[in-house]
Amino acid sequence: MNINEPDWDEADEDAFEGPDAYVEGDDVDEDIGDALEMDIENAQDDVETHDDGEPLPIAHIQALVFRERVLRMIVPRRRPTLNPYYRTGQYMDGEDESDEGGNNAQPRGNSWFQQVTKPQKAGMELLMSGEFGQVESKVRSRAGQRSIPTILKRRAASTRHLCKEIVSADLVPNTNGTVVANYDDNIYSGQFSSDSSFYYTCGQDFKLHIYDMTSSPSLKTAESIRQRRLTSSHGPSDHDTTMKVMKIIQGVHGQWTITDSHLSPNNERMIYSSITSTVYMTNIHEEDPAQIPLHFADNSRNRGWTLGDVGRFGIYSCRFSADGNEVIAGGNGNIFVYDLGAHKRTVKIVAHGDDVNSCCWADTASGNVLISASDDTFLKVWDRRSLGSSPKPSGVLIGHTEGITYVSAKGDGRYIISNGKDQAVRLWDLRKMRTNNELEAVESKHFGVSGYDYRYGNYRKPRYHAHPQDCSVMAYRGHVVFKTLIRCHFSPAETTGGQYIYSGSADGKIHIWSLDGQVVQILDRTHTLPIAFDPSAPEPPPKSHGRGHPVCVRDVSWHGKEPVILSAGWEGGRVGQSSVARHEWKGLGKMSLEDLVTKNSAEGEQQGERRSLRRSARLNSMPGHFAGITDDDDDEEDDENYTD
Repeated sequence: MNINEPDWDEADEDAFEGPDAYVEGDDVDEDIGDALEMDIENAQDDVETHDDGEPLPIAHIQALVFRERVLRMIVPRRRPTLNPYYRTGQYMDGEDESDEGGNNAQPRGNSWFQQVTKPQKAGMELLMSGEFGQVESKVRSRAGQRSIPTILKRRAASTRHLCKEIVSADLVPNTNGTVVANYDDNIYSGQFSSDSSFYYTCGQDFKLHIYDMTSSPSLKTAESIRQRRLTSSHGPSDHDTTMKVMKIIQGVHGQWTITDSHLSPNNERMIYSSITSTVYMTNIHEEDPAQIPLHFADNSRNRGWTLGDVGRFGIYSCRFSADGNEVIAGGNGNIFVYDLGAHKRTVKIVAHGDDVNSCCWADTASGNVLISASDDTFLKVWDRRSLGSSPKPSGVLIGHTEGITYVSAKGDGRYIISNGKDQAVRLWDLRKMRTNNELEAVESKHFGVSGYDYRYGNYRKPRYHAHPQDCSVMAYRGHVVFKTLIRCHFSPAETTGGQYIYSGSADGKIHIWSLDGQVVQILDRTHTLPIAFDPSAPEPPPKSHGRGHPVCVRDVSWHGKEPVILSAGWEGGRVGQSSVARHEWKGLGKMSLEDLVTKNSAEGEQQGERRSLRRSARLNSMPGHFAGITDDDDDEEDDENYTD
C-alpha cells in the first residue's frame, strides 16, 4: 500500500465536507479576534464592579486565600493562582462590531451567560457523594482546615499507604504555560497515554508524533531551533520540540486531516481516522510499522452517499475498548464497533439524524454500553446486549441546544461530560437519561439559534439556555466553542478523584471548573512563553514577554500523576501553524509528588526534634529543676549509692 496516495476519490471530494472544513465561496476572516467579538460595555461593567471597592465574591476570596496560604507554606515564589484576566472580566482585546442590521454588538460566545460565583447545589452533592474522590479531604478544605504540609506530615507518620489524591487534589495547573512543540500544520488531537508515559499528537500533515514523557523537556535556544530547521536531513523541518521524540509515523493520507487518534491501553498500537470510512491501526514500537486498515463501510462502495445508507463517509471519532480488543468509531449519523480479533465490523447503528462528532465507551469494565454525540444536539446511550431486540437507544441525554463537539466518560459507567456549540460543557448521570419516547416528542423541534454556524462565531443571544427537556446534572460555561470541535475531559482519577472538568477554548483560555460549577483556574495561551524558556523555571514577570497572538485550543490533556496539562492549539486558521504548551503547577516545580512527600517528612522530623529541644529547655528553666542533671544521670547515681 502506498501511504502517500489518498484513501478517497478526488471526484467525491464534495461529499466529504468535514465539520471544520471551509464552505467554499464564503468570505471569512481568519483572525479569530474578529470572530470572537466581545461586548465591551458588559466587560467594563464587570471591571468596574471589582475595581470600585466592591469585594470579589466570597467563594473566590476563600479559594484564593486558601491556595495562597498553602503555597506560601510549600514554596514562597509563585504566580497568582487565579488568572487576573478572569477576575477583572478582561477576556480579550477587541472593539465592538455591529451585525448587518447595525444595532446589536456581536458578542463572544459566553457573554450571554451569568458567571457562577458560588457552589451549585447539584455539583456540591456530587463532590460529597464519594464518587469523585475522598470526601474527608473536601470537607477539610471547605472548612479551611486543610494544610498540605500537615497532611504530608500526618501521612508520613502513618503506616498506611500514601494516597496521592489527598496530597494533590488541590494542585491544579496554574501557569499560562511554555511552548514545548511547534508544528507547521494544525494539530487535531493531543493526549497522554493512559499511564501518562507517552504523549501523542496528530494533525493535517497526517503524521503521528509520539513523545516519551518519562524524560524532562530539554532547553533549546532560538539559535538551536533555527539551525535544526535549516539542517534537517529531510529538508526544512516542520516540527520543533523540547520533548523527547519517541517516534514519528507517517500515516495514510486521507481527506482533509487526521480527525482523531487513540493509543491502546498497553501502549503498543495506535488507531487514527480521517474523513474516510477507514480507520488505520499501526504499531508504535516497530521500525517500519504496517498500516492495517479497519474498514467500517458496507461491502458495496458503489452506492451513493446518504445519511441512512452508509457507502462512503467520514469518521470523526475512534477509541479502543478498555481491553484493547475492539474499536468504536463514529461518522455521519452512525456508530460502529470493530472486532480486532475477528478482523471485521460487528456492530453498525444508525444512531442520529446528523453527524456523529464523537463517541466513547461508557465504562472500563464490560464494554457493552456505547455513547454517541451528534450535531442533532442529542447524546444517545446504546446497550449492545439489547440491540438485537430493538434498534432504539436505551436512553437519550437531552440538554444541549446546539450540536455536540465531544463526549468523554469518567469510566465508571455512570457519569459522562459533553462539550456543545451552545457554549456549555454538560455533566450527565446515565441514571437520569430520558426515554426514546420522550425524545421522539421533541426531536423535530429546534431550540437553538437560527442560522448559527459555530465555525464562524457570532453566537447571538439564545432563546433557551438549555433544552426544555434538559436532564443534565450540571452545566459549565465561560469557554468559547467556535471554529472547531473543541474537546473536554475529566481530571485524572488517581490524583484528583475526577473532581475537575477542563476544556479547550477558541479564545485560547483553558478553563478548569470544580464539579460545583465554579471556575478554579483559567490558563491563557496568549501569554504562553516561547519554546526557548524552561517550562519548570520560575515564571517571569507577566509583561516581560508581551501578549501573544490568539490561539484556538482544540485539545487538552492532564497528566495522570502530576499537576501538568498539555494543550494543543491552532495559531492560525483552519490551515496553519500550531503548538503544544506545557502548563505546570509552579508551587510543585520540578519535584514529583513522592519527592514532595519525602521532603516534607524530613522537614517534619527536624521540626519535631526542634520542638523536643525547646520543650527540654523550658523544663530546665522551671523552678526546682537541678541544672546539669538529667533524669538518666539521676537514675544512675541512685543505683550506685543504693545499699540494702
